[in-house]
Amino acid sequence: MATVYRKQFTKPLPQGAELFTRNATQFARWTVKGRKRTGEVRGEVDGLRIVQLASTYTAKYRTAAGLVVETPTKCRDEVAARSVLNELVKRVERVKGKVLTNAEDAVSNYADSPFAEHVEAYCTTLRAKRLTDGRVSLSRTRLLRLATLHGIKRLTDASAAKVESWLSAQADAGMAAQTRNGWRGVWVAFGNWCVGNHRLLVNPFERVPTANVKVDRRKVRRSLTEGELSRLLLVARLRPLADYGRKSVAVEADATKPKRSNWTRSPLTFDTIQAAAERGRTALASRPDFIAELDHRGRERSLIYKTLVLTGLRKGELAAVTVGNVLLTEEQGYIVLNAADEKSRRGAELPLRSDLAADIRKWIADRLATIQAESRLRLGATIHARLPHNARLFDVPMGLVRIFDRDLIAAGIAKRDERNRTIDVHALRMTFGTHLSKAGVSLRTAQAAMRHSTPELTANVYTDPKLLDIAGAMESLPLLTLDLPQPQIAVATGTDGAPPMQPSLLAPTLAPTNYILCKSLTPGDKTNRVTSGAIANASRSKTSGNDVRFQRVAIAGNGKGGVDLNGVEPITPALQRQCSAN
Repeated sequence: MATVYRKQFTKPLPQGAELFTRNATQFARWTVKGRKRTGEVRGEVDGLRIVQLASTYTAKYRTAAGLVVETPTKCRDEVAARSVLNELVKRVERVKGKVLTNAEDAVSNYADSPFAEHVEAYCTTLRAKRLTDGRVSLSRTRLLRLATLHGIKRLTDASAAKVESWLSAQADAGMAAQTRNGWRGVWVAFGNWCVGNHRLLVNPFERVPTANVKVDRRKVRRSLTEGELSRLLLVARLRPLADYGRKSVAVEADATKPKRSNWTRSPLTFDTIQAAAERGRTALASRPDFIAELDHRGRERSLIYKTLVLTGLRKGELAAVTVGNVLLTEEQGYIVLNAADEKSRRGAELPLRSDLAADIRKWIADRLATIQAESRLRLGATIHARLPHNARLFDVPMGLVRIFDRDLIAAGIAKRDERNRTIDVHALRMTFGTHLSKAGVSLRTAQAAMRHSTPELTANVYTDPKLLDIAGAMESLPLLTLDLPQPQIAVATGTDGAPPMQPSLLAPTLAPTNYILCKSLTPGDKTNRVTSGAIANASRSKTSGNDVRFQRVAIAGNGKGGVDLNGVEPITPALQRQCSAN
């Protein structure tokens, strides 16, 4: 069963069409661009539609699995359409003859499809996964841009060599390793999608090597100290109003410029910002509404910074938090982060510290009071009892990165330190992780608070070792000394010319020196059997020669016990052993 045909379709009756009947069949006649058209009409009087034939042919055949499928040939000529049908039938025969696999046959269906069609189908899948429009647009741009530069018109034209050569050229042009890995990741994900949808047999882009970020890392962030955080919050609170209280200072005169350009505003510093804020309040005394707006703006900005530091939220995540996502109870406060708003798309519940929960509670109450006051001034306006659940908690400005840099300058915090590490808005999240580690929080707990997939990311990337008390950790190690111990041993001067014995440095008084070898004897060994009294006699006989070696043996002949020169208790009768001088 294999044939080609032109499909029928219907369209609305054109305006001004003339109806007539021929051989008991109703037709319509109309004019398009000066040419007369005729078509069969179907349907009732109120829903007449014209039957038309497609301009191209469709191939209908049976696959190797026995399924009847229809495939557009995109051919207007019937002979050309039958040629396409013959190729499709040959492929079916190759699959039946085990020359082609089913996977290879499925891939061949997309061999002639334009590359842009694959990209759009991939972006449709990304949107179905609820990825943000920015992520989808970024993937489309990176795929189509590289395809345009390398002339990739079909999926078969794409190869790992083209992607790798482009990335190598970008590395020579100065593109950072992390950015290049981002481009590679888009192509690898696209290749995996093509394999999963039977458009490719294997993913060729997996062979593209990953750039070493540690070797070519352009931005290394650092954490802020407690003192720096305090200064930053104060500056963020006052700077909107202090900008209107800066003093005018003269600059070097330039005859080519107007006189107004010979003056400029003095920069804000941490020492002068409070005075500048008071001058700004005085200068704007006639505009109390504007003063309230600037004060509101500074308070919101400082609370944004504090929330980022004490929750570890990313800037985009905080911007998506609504009033309904904040749960403030008497015991504990939480921010419920929706899965669609989180980077990992898992969702989370972030506990709030008591002082931050109190600040947010007051912030919401003040906003509600402001809205209610404005509603009372308008006739017929509804006075809300609470803020709408879908209202944003904070109005995070789009230019927060630029605002943050200006706050750093006013707070006297260097953008880069002596090790070329930088501070930006995302560094507040790193500050959150670092201070968790500094406070002694376990790595597993810090990983959960940071919402990281692996503890290595928490410990190695989001922890600043410079702020950790490494010196204090060194002080907690065991105390080791290199001084030699001073043993207390009686030293005897021998008259037989033998040098005195040196005591052991590690444990000089732990055990008597074993110069008389003792061993257990069998009952039949009577030739070498001696008693403890004999040992004592031998000791007394040898000490007459002032031999220090034998002064170390315990004297216990009286059975009443005692302590030898080394401080070891004598042998009790129950533990006496048979000793030999051998």
